[in-house]
This record gives sequence, C-alpha cells and structure tokens, in this order.
Amino acid sequence: MTGQTNGAAQVGNALDLPDGPQPAFRTDLGALYQGDCLEVMRNIPSGSVDLVFADPPFNLGKIYGKHFTDAVAEVEYTNWSEVWIKEGLRLLAPGGAFFLYNIPKWNMRNGAYMQSLGMNFRHWITIDIKLSLPIQGKLYPSHYSLLYFTNGKPKTFTRPRIPIQVCRHCGKDIKDYGGHRNKLHPDGINLTDVWNDIHPVRHQGTKNRQANELSEKLLERVLGIASEPGDVVLDPFGGSGTTYAVAERMHRQWLGVELGDIEPITNRLTGIGNQVELPGFGDSGKGRRK
Repeated sequence: MTGQTNGAAQVGNALDLPDGPQPAFRTDLGALYQGDCLEVMRNIPSGSVDLVFADPPFNLGKIYGKHFTDAVAEVEYTNWSEVWIKEGLRLLAPGGAFFLYNIPKWNMRNGAYMQSLGMNFRHWITIDIKLSLPIQGKLYPSHYSLLYFTNGKPKTFTRPRIPIQVCRHCGKDIKDYGGHRNKLHPDGINLTDVWNDIHPVRHQGTKNRQANELSEKLLERVLGIASEPGDVVLDPFGGSGTTYAVAERMHRQWLGVELGDIEPITNRLTGIGNQVELPGFGDSGKGRRK
C-alpha cells in the first residue's frame, strides 16, 4: 500500500482485517472480500469508514445465484436490513455519510429505522428511472429512492451543479428561469433531490456486465457530494463492482463485499472483457476504457 490518506483510518487499518477473512482481491486502493457482508463488516474496526453506499437486494424474487434467496417474508427481510444497517452505522466515522439505494417500499422502513438509531437525515433523493413494467391496479413505478444520512453533522458536503438543460432538437434552454438566465452560475444550476439525469445501464449486449448494474454517474455524484480523495468507502453489496471502479477513478480507498461470484468485479477492475481498466493493470496506467 502506498500514499497518505485523509480518511477515517490509515490504509492498512481500514482494508486489512487481521482477525477476520482475507481479501479475495486487492488493488492499491481497495480490498474485495467474498462472503457474507455481516461476517466481513463485524471484523471492520468501528469508525473506520467515511462513506457507506449500499444497494442491497430488493426482495423481489430476482435470481442472484445459489448463495442468496431474494424472496423471503417481509419481516425476515426487514430484520435482516436492520442488522446490516446498524452494523454499517457502527463503522461510520463521525460525520460520515450513509447512502441506501432501494425501492420506496423498503426505504420508508429503512429511513425510519436509521432515524431511530440517531442518524442525521439529510435527504430522500428520487432517482427517476422509467424502467419497470406497469403493475395492474397501481401507478406506473418510475423511480428508486436513495436515502442520505450522516453520523452527526456531515464532515464533507459538496453540492454539485448540473448543466443548464437545453432542448435536444433546437438547442435552446428548456426553461426561461424567470428572465434571469444571465444571472445563473456559469457552471450550471444547483442539484436538487430529484435526479432525472441518471440513465439506466443498457449495454449488456456489448459489455460483460450485469443487467442490473448501477450507473457510474450515480456513484460519481454520491462520492463527489460526501467524500474526498483518500476517504474510505464501503459497499457491502458488490454486484458488478460499480462503486469500486468509481472509487478507484476518484482516488478513494474502498472496502467491498460480494456473496456470489466475484469474477465480474475482478474482470472489471483489471480491464478484462471490455471493462474499466484501472491504474497498475494496463500499459497506460490511467484507468481508461478499452
């Protein structure tokens, strides 16, 4: 491991678990563990993580392989969620951020539980994604929720600006901004808690990634808002490795856990199979795409 860190813990303390499982994969910035997230999290020192990002299974009956059942009784799913959420809070340094991505049904309960633990509610962020099929007898579901809590007063908060929206056909501004267009900040307008510019990942035919992969833009925004270079980021549900790839590119340290097959993640981080190539694994050393 090289370099200094401004994060909650030094690299060795944060990424190595002397009394716990050993990482299945390492980079200069991160460590990936294969196994149950709770087993790994219980071996991480308290207060050693600056940001937790979690995208757990939604209990919708999706197939995640033989290691996990995504269709259990609601009370069982809720109890399991509360256990790993509480463990995640234990790991957060003072002022650290906790982002939880899920469907509204579960995040209503998750948010209430997080508040009961004394966490500081910051935002319920709406991710506008029209991807689901209509459900008979209900409104068309078109968004996911992203809870944003902190462990006390946030130690890091950077509010991003987004480009002024223009018509894709004529190129003119979509809004007139009350006649004050010339007074807007040159870097764009302030980001709100409704994100309608996070587009679904739809390249399964050309990239070797999972169909339910999160957008890298989403993780770039989360890490940009609530972390700084050198901070330690934990994602206990690795999936296709989006959090880890973005953390590498943004110079964050990271801890990852995946219960199932980790080959898609390691392929992505080593640049195999049209994935993201990271420093140290390619000739350029600049984390390019193949």
